[in-house]
Formats: sequence, C-alpha cells, structure tokens
Amino acid sequence: MPTIRTRDISIVLASLIADFQIIFERDPAAKGFLEVILCYPGFQALLLHRLAHLLDVKLQIPLIPRLISHLARFLTGIEIHPSAQIGQGVFIDHGMGVVIGETAIIGNYSLIYQGVTLGGTGKELGKRHPTLGENVVVGAGAKVLGNITIGDNVRIGAGSVVLRDVPSDCTVVGIPGRIVYRSGVRVDPLEHGNLPDSEAAVIRLLLDRIESLEQQVQTLREEMPEKKGVLVEISGKASCCKLGDKEIQQFLEGSFFNDEPAA
Repeated sequence: MPTIRTRDISIVLASLIADFQIIFERDPAAKGFLEVILCYPGFQALLLHRLAHLLDVKLQIPLIPRLISHLARFLTGIEIHPSAQIGQGVFIDHGMGVVIGETAIIGNYSLIYQGVTLGGTGKELGKRHPTLGENVVVGAGAKVLGNITIGDNVRIGAGSVVLRDVPSDCTVVGIPGRIVYRSGVRVDPLEHGNLPDSEAAVIRLLLDRIESLEQQVQTLREEMPEKKGVLVEISGKASCCKLGDKEIQQFLEGSFFNDEPAA
C-alpha cells in the first residue's frame, strides 16, 4: 500500500512556504501574515491542492482528493485538478475563474492571473494539458490549451489564446497567440501589462502600404496621355483614410471612440 514519506511532507511544506513568501514579493497590497492566510484565495487554493495532490498521487486515495478540489473551487473560485503538478513559489493573483487541468504542469515561481485556463483540446488519454516552465506569467483571461510546452520566462498577454509551443524568453499576445518579442533577458513578472500590440502594428503597416500604392496610382493617372481621343479624367485625390484620421489614430493608440450620435 502506498505511504507518505517524510520527504514528501517536507516538499509540501517547502512549497507552501515559498507560495507564502512570493506573495509579499509580487503583491504590494499584501500587508500581513493573517491577511494572506485568510484573504488570499490563490494561496488557499494552493494549500488545499497540495493536500489533495498528496492524497491523490502518493496515497492513491479515490474520490476524497476530488472532493477537496471541489471544496477549494467553492471557497476560492479556483479549480485545480488534484493530479496537476504545481511547482513551488507559484502565485495565483485574485484567481477567480482559474482552471488548471489534470495533466497540467506549472513550473516554479510562475504567476497566474484571474480567468486563466490551462486546459485540454480533446478527450484523448495521457498528457493533454499544457506544461509551463519557470517564471511564466499568464495574463488575465488567457487560455493555454492542449499538450504544449511554454518555456521559461515567457509572458502571455491578457486574453490571449495559446495553441502552440512557445520558446523561452518570449512574449505572446493575440488570438491565436503570436510571438511578438524574444529576448535573453529575464522577464519582470509585474510588467505583464507592458506588451506590444501586434494587430495595431500590422494595421499600421497595411495603411502605410495602401497610402503608398494610392499615391503611385494617382501619379500614373495624372501622367497618362490621351489615347484614341479618349480623355482620361482625374476623379480626384485618393480617398483612403490617412494615418492622421481621428478614428484610426485612436485605434492604433489602443482605444476607439465614435463621436457621432446614435441613429
């Protein structure tokens, strides 16, 4: 019959201590010992998960680990399958709506925000959930799906959907997730909001290209001679939106406001 060794208990205690300490390093709102224990659902969910994981993996006790997981979800809004492997020093900030699947693996000192899903993409058996490396930051509402590997020091922008492997030291944004930044420098986990806007950058390039092409067409039309008595009329300048137009500029800056009154 499986038994729990002293080493297993030591690992759990060391992980809980690291989980507790990392909160003070990464959350300036953390004021004291009791506040973290009583008011931080991410820490509470990890505490219950480590107990459930011990019972599920080491003692192979049926049902009870799932009941503990269900209780944790009821109390904290965070659902973690008992079989999921979570390293030490992991911080689940706020946490409401976080879902971590059965075969998910999360590396040490990762940071996970509310609404994150580490889920599967099918009903296949075996490894079907993501593997996150160390120091990974997963922004609010991001979805990381399938048996994929996310490297160390990766930042995943809020609301992104990641379906493919991501190398270490990268930033991923968008739907589907695209790698928009790659560096050998370790990522500061608290700068997850300072991410590039890949869609706006692409739109800016397309607008530049359209404007250039329209200018070329206009020049050709003005230089085109009369042929067979047919006068080529110039219908006016190109009507494509310029980069300075208010709506486009607002969109490129991350916002869009329509000042026209509703019909």
